[in-house]
This record gives sequence, structure tokens and C-alpha cells, in this order.
Amino acid sequence: MEFTPGLAVSRRLYDEVVAPALGAVPHAAGRVDSGSDVLGFDTARSMDHDWGPRLQVFVRDRATAAAARAGIVLPETFHGIPTRDHGEQIGVTVDALDDYLTASLALPDPANPTTDDWLALPTQRLAEFTGGAVFRDDLGGLTAAREALRWYPDDVWRYVVAAQWMRIDQEEPFVGRCGELGDDLGSRIVAARLARDLMRLFLLLERRYPPYSKWLGTAVAKISTAPHEALRKAVRADDWRQREHHLLEAATRAGERTNEVFGTAEDPTPRPFHDRPIMVLGAARFARALEPERPMTGAVDQWVDSTDVLSLVGRARAAARGLNRAGLGPNDR
Repeated sequence: MEFTPGLAVSRRLYDEVVAPALGAVPHAAGRVDSGSDVLGFDTARSMDHDWGPRLQVFVRDRATAAAARAGIVLPETFHGIPTRDHGEQIGVTVDALDDYLTASLALPDPANPTTDDWLALPTQRLAEFTGGAVFRDDLGGLTAAREALRWYPDDVWRYVVAAQWMRIDQEEPFVGRCGELGDDLGSRIVAARLARDLMRLFLLLERRYPPYSKWLGTAVAKISTAPHEALRKAVRADDWRQREHHLLEAATRAGERTNEVFGTAEDPTPRPFHDRPIMVLGAARFARALEPERPMTGAVDQWVDSTDVLSLVGRARAAARGLNRAGLGPNDR
């Protein structure tokens, strides 16, 4: 079967099947949940699971949702693509809009998120919800929520970028320290972690929500300001000094870009780590230039690395709430 991007398939399903079934019922419809197609990263390989003629329909209330759900009957296949799994229709969901927004974002008011709300939302979910496509919105609430979450407010953005810089500061000497101890594997692992953090930093600097690991490199490849070759060389290098050199090249560019974007004036020249024969950028300088006061815990996916937490927004919010209750959150001194 010839590959057609999933969003195009979903749009066709809406136009040809779902919209006629709904008739005059006021509704919103689109693909704003999850999947590689929502991010525009799907390929022919994606067709083997959780892909195809899928979309979400939103109406005003639960009673309308139940009636609309009963009225949408999909064919067994749509342009050759199955719409059922073991007899169950899997392609179209119908929900009351407020119910969906509460469940999928775990926000009390999706159109007016607070700072704590922002920091409790994983960037993968933000990328999905603000990406994807809306095919129709009679209700207005879906569009309003997507616009409200399109990007961080400036103060939250500065804070998240500062926290990303602090992550880099916490490990940047370890490529060399592992290396001089003869721990080449440890040095490689730290270098890969730093490359990942730098990749996320470049996305944040360009106002892009970093996706989860499978799509991180694909997303960064679309960023012209990222030092792609330096990052590739850093993770390929067989000598720790070369790793250090290429990571510093990438970090220097990140420092320059931070100055350009935020108007900071930190010197991005690498420097020795104390009196040791190890070079670092001194990334904490950029963190403190952006956010001189608050603890650098950052957004939830800057300190949680569990898919079982980050893929469920309620759990991510609970984790962030727990951090704040412990007095370790961004609003604690």
C-alpha cells in the first residue's frame, strides 16, 4: 500500500465519513492525541500499529457525545486501511470537550495555565496537543486551549531554559574525569547524556517542545541553528578528549544562541574545570544569567525520566505536586 501521512488519512476520514454522520451537531474534530503522525514524523513503518484513520470528536456534553458516538459507523476498511481491531472500532473517539481536556492535560483551566501547570506538563504532550491538526471547531474551546499552550510564557521559558543549562553544568566535567580514569564506557555514556541535553536545549531555544527520545533526533534535524556535526562527532568519538572538544563546540554554540535569544551577555568561551586538565563551558553561568533566584528543578521532564510517569499527565502532575509539597519546587527558596 502506498504511504499517505496519517494526518491526511485522518482528514479524509473526517470529510468522507465522520462529518456527514454528525450533520448539524456542533462539534470540534481533529488529531491532537498521540502518535508519530500527530508530530508529522510518521513513515510507512508507522503503519504496523496505532496508525491510520483516527481522529477525535468533541461536543458540548456527555449526552450529546453518547448520541454522536452511536451515530458514527465506520466501514471495515477505509481506503484499504482497517478501522477495527477484533471487531472494536478504534479509529474515532467522541467526548465532551471539557472532559477530554481535563483528562488529557490534567489542567483545571486549559485556556489559562498557571506556572505550576506549565511545569507539570511533559513537553511530549505539549508537542502533541499543539501539533497535529484541527479539522473543525464550532465550539472554540479546543482552538483556545491549543493557542494558550502553543508556547511557554516568557518567564516560564527562561526558567525552563535555565534548568536545562543547569543539567548540563551538573555533568559536563565527567566526560573528562571518566576518561582520565580509563573509564571509556563511562565517558561515552556521559557524552551521550550531554548530547541529549544539548539537543533538548536547542529545541527549547527555538521555541520547540522536545519530543521523547524516539523523535528527538528527528526534531533536532529540523533546527538549522543546532550544531549537528559537532553533536554527531561527540557521540562517535573514540577518545575522551575528542568527545570533550566536540561537546564544547556544541555547548559554545548553545551559549551564543542563548545570548542571541534572551539578550544575555555571558562569554561562551570554554575554560578549565578548576585546576584539572578538563575543559568545560561553565554552564551554570548561563543558568544563573537567566534565572538568578529560583531552584533549578525545571519542568517535570527535566527531572523525571520514567515513561510510566511522563506518558500519563495525571501522574506527571502528581509528581510535580509532590516536589512542591516537599519544598523543592521552582517557587520555593
